[in-house]
Amino acid sequence: MRSAETSYSAADITVLEGLEAVRKRPGMYIGSTGPTGLHHLVWEVVDNSVDEAMAGHCSIIRVRLLADGGCEVSDDGRGIPVDRHPQFEELTAAEVVLTVLHAGAKFGGEGYKISGGLHGVGVSVVNALSSRVEVEIDREGYRHYMDFVDGGLLRTRLIETGPSPEGRTGTTVRFWPDTAIFDEVTFRLQTLVERFQMMAFLNRGLEIQVRDERGDEPNEQSFCYEGGIRDFVAHVNASKESLFSIVGYYEQQEDDEEVEVAFQWNTGFNVDGLHSFANGINTVEGGMHEEGFRSALTASLNRYARSKGLLRNGADNLQGEDIREGLTAILSVRMVDPQFEGQTKSKLGNVSMRSLVQRATNDGLGHWLEEHPSEARRITQKALNAQRARIAAQDARRSARRKSALDGAGMPDKLKDCASRDPRECELFIVEGDSAGGSAVQARDPRTMAILPIRGKILNVERARPDRMLDNTEIQTLIQAIGGGYGNEFDLDRIRYYKVILLCDADVDGSHIRTLLLTFFYRQMEALVVGGHVYIAQPPLYSTIVGREKVYLKDDHAKEAFVAENPGHRNEFQRLKGLGEMDFDELRETTMNPASRSLLQVAVEATTIADEMFSTLMGSDVESRKRFIRTNAHDVRFLDI
Repeated sequence: MRSAETSYSAADITVLEGLEAVRKRPGMYIGSTGPTGLHHLVWEVVDNSVDEAMAGHCSIIRVRLLADGGCEVSDDGRGIPVDRHPQFEELTAAEVVLTVLHAGAKFGGEGYKISGGLHGVGVSVVNALSSRVEVEIDREGYRHYMDFVDGGLLRTRLIETGPSPEGRTGTTVRFWPDTAIFDEVTFRLQTLVERFQMMAFLNRGLEIQVRDERGDEPNEQSFCYEGGIRDFVAHVNASKESLFSIVGYYEQQEDDEEVEVAFQWNTGFNVDGLHSFANGINTVEGGMHEEGFRSALTASLNRYARSKGLLRNGADNLQGEDIREGLTAILSVRMVDPQFEGQTKSKLGNVSMRSLVQRATNDGLGHWLEEHPSEARRITQKALNAQRARIAAQDARRSARRKSALDGAGMPDKLKDCASRDPRECELFIVEGDSAGGSAVQARDPRTMAILPIRGKILNVERARPDRMLDNTEIQTLIQAIGGGYGNEFDLDRIRYYKVILLCDADVDGSHIRTLLLTFFYRQMEALVVGGHVYIAQPPLYSTIVGREKVYLKDDHAKEAFVAENPGHRNEFQRLKGLGEMDFDELRETTMNPASRSLLQVAVEATTIADEMFSTLMGSDVESRKRFIRTNAHDVRFLDI
């Protein structure tokens, strides 16, 4: 939905509030002062350029990570307006945008009909949390410049520096995050690349270039997809075995709303392959657009299957989860006035969008099925197989419930539960091995900490149907202990522990077990992960003696840092082979005591990236897995708290 005719001047910059308190309480505006908040600064600047692209005025965005730690974002849009602002006659519109929170053309003016940053805080918060900001604006044939220091203090008023080179238009923002605000100010290239690639998929034809100038040799990458979300689906499915080679697509537009959908089935068993976006924002909690798609998808395929005799008369309809097994779909909607629930913009509330997506899917998917009979038959057959597996899983679940009732056991025998019944203060430690479980039981606070030992490596659910998954004893135990159910029936309100902590050895086997557990939780209890309830304990890998005290070191990096800081240290480093070798008091002090432990909280910022990562790591494509491990072997993918 593009409109090049709308006005864009100082009158379109609407002011909602000032910039007070951003530096005092940065977490209110960017979430945290850790890596998530640091990268949020980049998203705020780049989102402005993407808004220009959605309005039809920008075709390329260039991002540079500067050698001195700064970041530069440049686009070929119209350039921020430079005339005087009607509400702040002493300031130009560009100065207002950089110094007043929530000032921009997306708040009631005619600058943008569609934008993704409605609940964002704008580039002004980047200014407030940076030690220095420089802005260059090419507009109406002239280049303008201004800069700020010390968290938004205007050092150089907006001045005209000469003609724009070769008739260029656009905006360039350079900023240096303030070391007094952020825990660290080093941008992670992979985090940026993943987000920019997703933006390029969602904005067909938009090119996003990334250049990292911090190393000995610049690292350059570029993303541009003429196929848009069709290429997005192909990318997400790249590490999976597709059911057919075609990527389906349909779109529909009515008034100021539009929807486009791309889809392809694979041979896997995951039913959570739908990824939705509203104005470019990943709506991880779904909303009205997802409701419309799911209901119309189920109705359309059942209608098709019956019309072709693939569903016999009298047979039960296919359920939504049967049809969505193995489906990868990108649902992207755009509208003038998106209604997001909450500051995180994770759920779309526009009722009209549900109706539009339903109409588009009934029409577009219906035509696609008729035009692709071979693919439609494969989809239907896969759904029928999923239906049979679902019924078998239901029988297994009922049998397990009857068995539990007969045994009189409400919880697994292995579980050493805590005394508290308030889930908000309860923690479940999933411990690798009975020996380590015994130590953890002695090391815990029995009032709030529950211990569940598991034996070895659990089933890889990425490659298993639900009925086979439920035959696995360790998975049955996990489902029973956590209490929220699994799959489509999982209910976050029923969980018995607000923190589920994975306590595994600090070695390769422990990492593999963690990955298997994380795969299970993300595929079968996604809300548990997205809601921030899953954590990773960090038992030490080394110990050494300093004076009369034993010092524990988390990993090889910590050991190297210790050696660098203590060049005269002569005592040996003891490598801890496993949790079972630690005394319970050592385990308590290093890993379980809330006052001294360090936990990693598992976070999901983009479901498509998480989907791709688990499919690559736990799927059947060996080369993709090797490539992923080589690329990310030294990366930390979790938020340290």
